[in-house]
Amino acid sequence: MIDETHNPWTTLESKQIYENPWIKLREDQVLNPKGGKGIYGVVSMKNKAIGIIPIDDEGYTYLIGQYRYALNEYSWEIPMGGGPNEHDILDSAKRELQEETGFTAAKWTNIARLHTSNSVTDEEGFVFLAQELTAGETAFEETEELQIKRVPLAEAVRMAMNNEITDAISVAGILKAALLLRNEF
Repeated sequence: MIDETHNPWTTLESKQIYENPWIKLREDQVLNPKGGKGIYGVVSMKNKAIGIIPIDDEGYTYLIGQYRYALNEYSWEIPMGGGPNEHDILDSAKRELQEETGFTAAKWTNIARLHTSNSVTDEEGFVFLAQELTAGETAFEETEELQIKRVPLAEAVRMAMNNEITDAISVAGILKAALLLRNEF
């Protein structure tokens, strides 16, 4: 049986390659679990990934559409953004929901903790269910040209299942929210 608490990797040397306000990239010289030498590149994030599934009184949710530079394509997603690692994740979720949709919510439930691409990054993500919504004004950031779409939660599930939504946090959050709201867990 494998000891899940034992790290079978040995770091021989670690060197920072690049840093900006959002990420750090390092290259490690390692011994892999079988003792072979190699390199491992790791992207460390300076923010937590925060996603929100807003659900209104009629059971609809809200998706955000935007062009994603790194993908070079348009993407439909749940409202999301980054929260500095040292900040409270719920405070970050409240800020992101208001900025991207204009909504505030009276009821918040943390429904997921996940890792987005754990073979190359330490990014940790959280998904919140936001209910009892109150409308307000959006506050898009300079880098955001967003479109907001109100859809039944079942439509968001269909979009995730048909690969019309491909963002990992969005897919996981939408599917988990749908199951939780159907009281299947």
